[in-house]
Amino acid sequence: MKRIETQGITYIEPLDGSRGEWYWGTDYASGDLYEAQELFQDGHPVQKNKLLFVHYPDGRVVEPAAAKNGQYFGRPIFYEGRITILTADFPAGIISITQFDDALNQVTTLAEIPLSAVTDCYNLLLGTVPLMLTRQGNDGKLQIIWPERKTFQMGERESFHFRTGEKLYFSSWQEEPEYREEILVRSMDTGEIIQRIPGTFMYMPDGQTWILT
Repeated sequence: MKRIETQGITYIEPLDGSRGEWYWGTDYASGDLYEAQELFQDGHPVQKNKLLFVHYPDGRVVEPAAAKNGQYFGRPIFYEGRITILTADFPAGIISITQFDDALNQVTTLAEIPLSAVTDCYNLLLGTVPLMLTRQGNDGKLQIIWPERKTFQMGERESFHFRTGEKLYFSSWQEEPEYREEILVRSMDTGEIIQRIPGTFMYMPDGQTWILT
């Protein structure tokens, strides 16, 4: 057995996009990102969270950045060989996207976005491809916030998964006349559905995406 020092973080999960090379964990000191924002807006102090990454198979732990007071980390991803981190600085009103290059032990800021660009931080997530910042709110809309700004109206039972070039991929489910799931492909330009594929997504450890039909 191997002992991994994670500063009290007892749950880690695969880092999306790393193909099993990295795992990540946080202590959720103030809940999820949107819950931390709600605390700040209600005038309560935001207890900053820790964000750690564990390399497989050696179990090496890295902490690329430490949050300051009023800052909170969102869900990270792995993109183009680098750990990509989402941070909200509530007092400063800024959302930042940074990347950590493990080989160089270097953190680079890719973007700083006004927090006012989003209604709130609910379902504020990094996505690909290319690297982008998205938000899927309770209003049935998908917002692409960075590097470009677009808003798409979705169906009532749709969830956004990823972008590939000029296509956006969603999953959808229906209950009538019987339960079924399908994949919807929408145009990045217009948001219109250009293809319907019966089935569901399944993500494999080596980075493949399977469609089960």
